[in-house]
Amino acid sequence: MARVLVTEEIAESGLDLLRGAGHDVDMQLGLNGADLAAALDGASALIIRSATQVTAEVLEATEGLVVVGRAGIGLDNVDVRSATRSGVMVVNAPLSNSISAAEHTMALLLAQARCIPQAHADLVGGAWNRSRWQGVELCDKTLGIVGLGRIGRLVAERAAAFGMRILAHDPFVVEESIRNLNIEMVDLVEVVERSDFLTLHLARTPDTVGLVDADLLALAKPGQRVVNVARGGIVDEDALAGAIRSGRIAGAAIDVFAEEPTTDSPLFGLEQVVVTPHLGASTAEAQDKAGTTIAEQVVLALAGDYVPFAVNIDVGVAPDVIRPFVPLAEKLGEIFGALSGRLPDRLDVEFRGQIGEVDDRLATLAVVKGLLDRVVAEAVTYVNADDMARERGLDVRTVSSSTATDYLNTITLRSDRLALSGTLAGLSAEPRIVMIDDHPVDVPPSDHMLVVRNDDRPGMIGMVGTVVGEAGVNVANMTVGHDAGAATAVMVLATDQAVGADVVASLAEREGIVSVHGIDLT
Repeated sequence: MARVLVTEEIAESGLDLLRGAGHDVDMQLGLNGADLAAALDGASALIIRSATQVTAEVLEATEGLVVVGRAGIGLDNVDVRSATRSGVMVVNAPLSNSISAAEHTMALLLAQARCIPQAHADLVGGAWNRSRWQGVELCDKTLGIVGLGRIGRLVAERAAAFGMRILAHDPFVVEESIRNLNIEMVDLVEVVERSDFLTLHLARTPDTVGLVDADLLALAKPGQRVVNVARGGIVDEDALAGAIRSGRIAGAAIDVFAEEPTTDSPLFGLEQVVVTPHLGASTAEAQDKAGTTIAEQVVLALAGDYVPFAVNIDVGVAPDVIRPFVPLAEKLGEIFGALSGRLPDRLDVEFRGQIGEVDDRLATLAVVKGLLDRVVAEAVTYVNADDMARERGLDVRTVSSSTATDYLNTITLRSDRLALSGTLAGLSAEPRIVMIDDHPVDVPPSDHMLVVRNDDRPGMIGMVGTVVGEAGVNVANMTVGHDAGAATAVMVLATDQAVGADVVASLAEREGIVSVHGIDLT
């Protein structure tokens, strides 16, 4: 029997399942910080929802914890990296609220189109104002969907039933994979320019925070209505409020906010706006599914069995020779995705050397997980990464060879537009990036990097270093890759902090610079 600490309300069916498996369920609601760490003393499992903060400090103060279960999808409140370092499995319930979130999106879409909350408040307040609250039909309108994961596709299916035309933007979805859904794939600007309604279904990442800002809203089709049931912070609330006041945007329906809980937003004072307090997953069915699913995952984890929805995973089942390369494979996938900017139709993953002689399936999944993890709203695991890749039309092919090249072992990722290699170097097995676009380089991968393709001529290194230095960014490591006979070189800088968009833009305008990519993997 194990002790399972539960710090937030979950469905009784889930608690019954835990008890039925012989575990001691300890309900202590509302814990955080030192109180949470103290309550975890002697606990083997922790079950939470969104309010409990499982920080590095909490995990470091805890011994004997086997698994953290999040009854829902998002993991913003769990330090997954620290959990992994501590050997703690993190599991979630990724399928529990998809239908509820899609239906809430449709509910807000209709409420916004027909001014339902405003008319209700008017009528119960004693005013009969039929003409004041004239709405619009959904039929024959264009719905723009940004983020075409599981929830985005469910919304597309439901909106099509209302007679809406569907545009979508998701650089990590291949058009072939959605051929039967009658969705037109376009770039982000075109979605915004052509849509009568715009709905967001994205994960919150450094790349998506503030995505819908004043500049993007200035391009919106006049009279557009914006819906966000994804994550707070993706929409700049001040910018959206300004666009509504100006008349560019006709209204908005918002379920999530940059800071939660909140009772203060520039959107709250506008009669054209419908708001709800993060109700996307707040249905009896979703909560029951989440509670039952997370209880099932925790029971499996405590029993040492296969756990389908593990966000991180013990790689002990991997062959000894490839086990240290799994984190490198995932990091290479992340960097490859950041550099490519979109999902390729095909990705070749090549293992050379000793690692080319053993079962490499887990390392291949790690590459795919790293590639997808930061660009889809759903949590990507080693179990579902392969399915998510297929769902998005990504053809992953593995090439294995025992023949080494310049290094004893290398992992190479290659598409028709980009190539990237990495290895583990030295007795300490330090991860290194050793090739970009067939240019040899040598730099440790970092959460903050700058990759510059430039003319191979004198002065370029000094110019880039000066621009970065004047921006107050410290360079921790730097390498320059030359390819004999090529007119261009590749410069890779690992920095102590993220390189701002203004620095990237400034460099891109300089003579001799072919392309610049700032990478922020935090």
